[in-house]
Amino acid sequence: MDRNVVGTEANKLVSQLMLSFARDTGLDPPQDRPRRYLWTDAFAVCNYLGDHHMSRSAQALELAERLIGQVYCTLGRHREDDRREGWISGLSEDSGGEHPTVRGLRIGKQLNERLPHELPDPHLEWEQDGQYYHYLTKWMHALAQTGRMMHKRKYIEQAIELARVAHRAFVYASPFGGLRMYWKMSIDLSRPLVTSMGQHDPLDGYLTYLEIEDASRAFGPGGALDEEIMEMKAVLDQSYFVTDDPLGIGGLLSDTYRAAQLLERGTLDDDALLESLARASVVSLEALAQGHMLDYPAEARLAFRELGLSVGLRSIGPLQASLETLEGKDGRLAEMIDTLSQYVPLADQIESTWVGKGNRESCTWVDHKDINAVMLATSLEPNGFLILG
Repeated sequence: MDRNVVGTEANKLVSQLMLSFARDTGLDPPQDRPRRYLWTDAFAVCNYLGDHHMSRSAQALELAERLIGQVYCTLGRHREDDRREGWISGLSEDSGGEHPTVRGLRIGKQLNERLPHELPDPHLEWEQDGQYYHYLTKWMHALAQTGRMMHKRKYIEQAIELARVAHRAFVYASPFGGLRMYWKMSIDLSRPLVTSMGQHDPLDGYLTYLEIEDASRAFGPGGALDEEIMEMKAVLDQSYFVTDDPLGIGGLLSDTYRAAQLLERGTLDDDALLESLARASVVSLEALAQGHMLDYPAEARLAFRELGLSVGLRSIGPLQASLETLEGKDGRLAEMIDTLSQYVPLADQIESTWVGKGNRESCTWVDHKDINAVMLATSLEPNGFLILG
C-alpha cells in the first residue's frame, strides 16, 4: 500500500477494523461471554493506545483498559468446559482480581487442554488451550505500553508479576547443562504440554524483561527482574536467530528496533546483540524473498502471518532514524539497516493485498478474522506497538 497515498484513508480503515473487532468480540458493547484470544488482544491494546496517542480519543483509551479487564476475567479464569472454576491462580474472587496475572493467562484456544493421561496429537495441539510463553510476553509488552501511556503503576506491576511467574514455569535447567525453555505449558502452569523451545522465545523474553524494567523506572528504582534478565541472557543463542517464517521474521525485525530503543535509553548494554539481530534479519529476508510468497492467491495465504512480517518491516524506517545516536552512518550496522530498507516495499505489497475488500472475503481471512483484522490495523498504524512509550 503506497504510504504516500494512504493518509486519512488508512486512519479510517484502522478505526473501522478496530471498532468492528470491538463489536464482534464482545468488547463494545460488552457481552457476558466475550471472545478473547491473548495474542490478538495484546496487539489490539497497543492499537488502541496508538489511536489515543494520535487522536487523543478518550474512547480508544477506554477500550484499551476495558480490553485488559476482559482478558483477565476471561483468560485469567478457568474455561466454562473445565471441571475447575474461578481464577486459574486458585486465589479467592477478591484476591484473584487484585492479582490477575499471578498464575499467567490462557491462550484462548477453542478446545480445552490435553489431559495428563492423553497422548499428544501434534495437529490437535494447535487447537488446544494452555499457555504460550510468546503470547505472555506480548501481553507483558501491552501492559508496559499501557502503564507508560496512562502513567498507571498497576499495569507495570502486573507485567512484573507475569514475567516472574512465566519465567519460573517455562525456564528450566537442562540435564545436559544450561537453561532451556518449554514452548507450551498447561493452563495452571503445572506441566509442559510441548517441551521443545520456541526459536525466538529467549530473545523475546530477554528484551521484554528489559522493557518492563525500563518502564518501571518511572515509578521507582527498578531492579525487580534482575535475576530473570540474567538467566534469560544465559539462554540466548545469537547464532539461532535466522528464520524463514514470515511471522518470525517480523518479530525479529520488531525486536531489532526494540533493542535499538533500549540501547538508546541505556537499558540494554549489549551493542553486539543489535548487530546480530540486524544481520539475522538480512539473511532471513534474503531467504524469504526467494520464495515468492506473495505470488499466491489470497485463498492460499495466511494474512496474519504476512501482516506480522509487515509490522516488522515498518520498524525499519524508525530504526534508520535512530542510528545517529547509536553509531556513525558509515558503520556496519548502518550498512545492514540500509540493506533491510530495500525490503520495505514488501510491506506495501502485503497491505495492498489485504486492504482490498475482496481479499478480506476469502475463506482464509474469514476463518481468522479477529487476528487478521487486528494485525492489518497494526501494520497500517504500527506506532502503538513498535515505539516504546
